[in-house]
Amino acid sequence: MAEKEHALSENRIKRIGTEVQAVCPEFDAEQFVRDVVGDFPRLALKARIARTSQGLSTYLPVDGLPAVDVLLRSLPPSPEEAGASTDFGLYIYAPHSHFVAEYCRTGPDLEQALEALRRLTPYYSAEDAMRYFIRDFPTETFKAIESWTEDPDHRVRRLASECTRPRLPWSANIPVGIDAGLPILDQLCGDASRFVTQSVANHLHDIAEDDLALVLDTLGRWREAGCVEQTSFDFIARQALRSRLKKGDEAAYEFLGFPSSPPVELTPIRLEETQVRIGDTLSFAADLTATSAAKLRVNYVISSPTKTDKRRTKAYVLKTTEVKAGQTITLNKRHSLRSTASVSLIPGSYTLELQVNGSRFTTKEFQVLEA
Repeated sequence: MAEKEHALSENRIKRIGTEVQAVCPEFDAEQFVRDVVGDFPRLALKARIARTSQGLSTYLPVDGLPAVDVLLRSLPPSPEEAGASTDFGLYIYAPHSHFVAEYCRTGPDLEQALEALRRLTPYYSAEDAMRYFIRDFPTETFKAIESWTEDPDHRVRRLASECTRPRLPWSANIPVGIDAGLPILDQLCGDASRFVTQSVANHLHDIAEDDLALVLDTLGRWREAGCVEQTSFDFIARQALRSRLKKGDEAAYEFLGFPSSPPVELTPIRLEETQVRIGDTLSFAADLTATSAAKLRVNYVISSPTKTDKRRTKAYVLKTTEVKAGQTITLNKRHSLRSTASVSLIPGSYTLELQVNGSRFTTKEFQVLEA
């Protein structure tokens, strides 16, 4: 079964119908399921969510906030009793949040609509639906979001960070500055929940794509204020700067304590085979010797050809360690050369490069052949 079908399948639409009909007998669950599922074969996941929301609007005997009240009353007593095994919730309840955003995004309904999304998010995280409220009612919506930073439910606190991310995947853009969510992050950075601090880190990661200095300043403020426990701070900082580290940004390395000019020497890369086939494994090694003690992060970077004649470059973390003066360590890796859903490998000349703390050290070419 395809992932999109599993996430919002016919059986799950039947369950929505059963739950809604249990609190609203006038709801024609059978016709709702037949109508909605009939369109599913041609729809990807997000379109299925919207189609299910539309079906709820068609078959519920009431509109607007009264309809939202029916959906809220149809929920199981808790996300756990609904079958949620993660804090993110269940895709089965994604149409409920979509319904709120699609049919209750008005000035008169705003307060109650946002409250409905707060109540829904433990069942399925409502950050996508929230984007439309931020877009249309930024001031009022941010006021509500700021109050959620003190919500007793960590899933709601996480929503406050997640829905305001500048580059939230799979969601609408919001017309606010990339720093608009920083006051929210200031309240959440010391949260005890990893679900929350992971979102804080991802939010900073989004900002770092456009303004690294702002992220480093923010992290520096938190570190100086001591408002984040050290282990949690280290996690947030690493996650926030992860893409900048792969790009070799000196400021990111220096902030995390990695000298941007690492005191090391590397031998040439040793390849087990200089010709490998698509689907096979590239095995390589090199020796690193430290001339003085240092904290090191070693990446390996593979440059590959594409069908458009542009080179594709991707960095991978190989090793993070601390070395003493005179210490030699062997760096080795077995890397699978397989195509993925987003990247198709083609035959040609590839390049392998080793980087230490973002600085380039040694490069080796190899050939990739047809499978």
